[in-house]
Amino acid sequence: MAERLDVIIFGATGFTGKHTVYEAVQVLKDFKWEIAGRNKEKLNGVLREMGEKSKTDLTNIPTIIADISDEKSLKEMAEKCKILVNCCGPYRFYGEAVVKACIQAGTHHVDVSGEPQYMETMQLKYNDLAKENGVYVISACGFDSIPADLGTVFLENHFDGVVNSVETYLETWEAGGATGGCAVNYGTWESAVYGLAHADELRGIRAKLFESRLPQLQPRLKNRSIIHKSAIINSYCLPFPGSDRSVVMRSQRIMYENEKKRPIQMKAYVGFRSLIVTLGVAVFAAIFGILTRFSFGRNLLLKYPKIFSAGMFSHEGPSEEKTEKTRFSMTFYGEGWPKEEKLAEPTDQYKTTPSKTIITKVTGKNPGYGATCVALLVSAVTVLKENDKMPGNGGVLPPGAAFAKTNMINELRKYENGMQFDVVSIKEKSVE
Repeated sequence: MAERLDVIIFGATGFTGKHTVYEAVQVLKDFKWEIAGRNKEKLNGVLREMGEKSKTDLTNIPTIIADISDEKSLKEMAEKCKILVNCCGPYRFYGEAVVKACIQAGTHHVDVSGEPQYMETMQLKYNDLAKENGVYVISACGFDSIPADLGTVFLENHFDGVVNSVETYLETWEAGGATGGCAVNYGTWESAVYGLAHADELRGIRAKLFESRLPQLQPRLKNRSIIHKSAIINSYCLPFPGSDRSVVMRSQRIMYENEKKRPIQMKAYVGFRSLIVTLGVAVFAAIFGILTRFSFGRNLLLKYPKIFSAGMFSHEGPSEEKTEKTRFSMTFYGEGWPKEEKLAEPTDQYKTTPSKTIITKVTGKNPGYGATCVALLVSAVTVLKENDKMPGNGGVLPPGAAFAKTNMINELRKYENGMQFDVVSIKEKSVE
């Protein structure tokens, strides 16, 4: 059998795929990689376009023809590489066939899904088989789950004690503009529509996937009011509707089960500087939620994304100028106890309130494509270079659990469209 390539980028002609090809020029410069998709002409077009943008000759990068509807082509593609970077979403419809082909071929797999139903179904159906075949399948390897999950790992690593709870606050804005803008494509909108429409599926999936609950540790981290003013970021906040919390809590469960580590409680919020904008987003979210319940409502949302998202989403995708101007910050507020107060067992209950706090941040630019694509590729490289530092010998994992003991956070800092992880403050407070 011929020696395998290091990386194949599948779905390279899509919006996320072609930006991943652009970032691969730097991130994969020391690796052998190819691109794959359904149409050879379009694949060559991506290589020309991204070659011109990066001022690099990419004509020597081979192309592979593979189609989601052709199981044989997927298996043949997977057998050619050590790790497959899957950019072909929505993963609810197109993800499982690729995961299955990778596990059969003994090939690692990473993607940028933010779809809890897909991610948790893959863990339910394929975790044991992935372990048997020594394959890592890792989803949520982009914005915003990489900042949330690895950001929680970063916070705990710098806490020097026992973390009880973490609250995250996401802000996005255009350079020189107001908060609240984030340049993302139609595929993300489509995933959100179907994800919310079928949210009830999660209860049944989780009942099978998680046979027991995590320990109910005290003090409990309560939900804040739907609209509240946060002193942490000096902004008005709403509950964040994405998959961040589900991804982080899956990592916490795996660490608890594998390492007997006290699980961290987590809540996620999104912040806006204007109360009027916050109220507007809340109204939009309510309308969006109602429309996803009905087929005619979903059709409206999918047909007219620009109208129902106030211009944030469209079939054409965001402009290059808008993506380059977009910035993000995710602020973490953690509470817990100093290391001197660590208890013997992870399920032991503290008799005192948390006496130590920490604030950290993850920041970057171009979250939808720059930061996402860099994070996706750095995830792939980390699996190739540091799988001896990853849990077990394989499995279907979230990124925090997969990469907690690797050097991935430092690797993300190296790239222009990477992410910066910083400690803002650590304080110990008096306990009455």
